[in-house]
Amino acid sequence: MALTQVEFHTGVADKTAFACRLLRKAYAQGVKVVVCAAADQLARLDQALWTADAQGFLPHVLQRSGSGSDALRRHTPVWLCTDPADAPHRDVLVNLGPDLVAGFDGFARVVEIVGQETDDAQAGRLRWKHYTAQRLSIRHHTAAN
Repeated sequence: MALTQVEFHTGVADKTAFACRLLRKAYAQGVKVVVCAAADQLARLDQALWTADAQGFLPHVLQRSGSGSDALRRHTPVWLCTDPADAPHRDVLVNLGPDLVAGFDGFARVVEIVGQETDDAQAGRLRWKHYTAQRLSIRHHTAAN
């Protein structure tokens, strides 16, 4: 099995807006994405995806605990969830949260989005160290805010 590709975007001023742009780009390229974060952050992202661009609907599902995975939902290209275990695809995992996502290594690519706040930057450094200890190569991008 190929090693997971890891990419960090650091110094992001607005993680929700950044994620919206990233998800729109991925969708335009036909890439399926799972986004992990805390429930409140996912709710903000869900709202932003409905309101951010009046011209372009982005098919997505906010996976709630115990809500199952019917056929239509399985074909939705963007999943927002607190735990990716039930996600139907393993192309790209986007992490908006402070912690390492369990099962990240089951994805072809992981994108870590790290904000400007001190706590978020510190949590990002710990995730970076973990990936480095796993001998995964990391691509780094500093956000242009």
